[in-house]
Amino acid sequence: MNAFESYLHTFLFSAYPYICMVVFLMGSLARYDRDQYTWKSDSSQLLRTGVLRWGSNMFHVGILFLFFGHFVGLLTPHWVYESFITPANKQLVAITAGGIAGFVCFIGLSLLIYRRVFDPRIRLTSHRTDLAILIILWVQLTLGLITLPFSLSHTDGSVMLVLSDWAQRVFTFRVGDAAGLIPLAWPYKVHLVLGMTIFLLFPFSRLVHVWSGFATVFYLFRPQQVVRSRRLNVPAGHDQPRQPGASV
Repeated sequence: MNAFESYLHTFLFSAYPYICMVVFLMGSLARYDRDQYTWKSDSSQLLRTGVLRWGSNMFHVGILFLFFGHFVGLLTPHWVYESFITPANKQLVAITAGGIAGFVCFIGLSLLIYRRVFDPRIRLTSHRTDLAILIILWVQLTLGLITLPFSLSHTDGSVMLVLSDWAQRVFTFRVGDAAGLIPLAWPYKVHLVLGMTIFLLFPFSRLVHVWSGFATVFYLFRPQQVVRSRRLNVPAGHDQPRQPGASV
């Protein structure tokens, strides 16, 4: 690795994660504060269902499983699970479950892209950013599936531990120079960089509706709605609907 490659590697895996994190959080807050009317998923369900029903369900089920799988798998310290599962077995579980969810998500996303490109009504009402973010997600999913054969070629769990250590250092602001990622194969590195870039683009795309999806949990704990009559200062009982035949 020459001087330029070393500098680029250090930037991408030491500084770039924090740039993406700041833009992701502050950009989402700024968009919610300034452009709430653009805070939506721009659903095209009213124009055409059909493929959307299968594609959307498969995509969302797959992507949610992958997101929480990556989140828990990468950020859970090794000492938490080492007493009941080895790194090798954990990697095998991740490959199997992640591979199934990845293929389901890939098929669903491919259907959504096909619908948005080849359906004239959907294509005419789509923004360029809608298709762009779908293609970026499709490339990211493809890279994730490409890493599966690489992971199967070393089943000792060592690469998983390297990736977990890097992610946990980033999350706890102890990233260092990320030298442990240097020996990894290129699909892992490109997958990491593109994943961080998706967070960078998040506030400027329709992906912001993900925040609203997580926020719906708080709907279950909302305060009781209080309804008051619009007819004020009237005797008790006079704000009720008048019965037929009653005198005025």
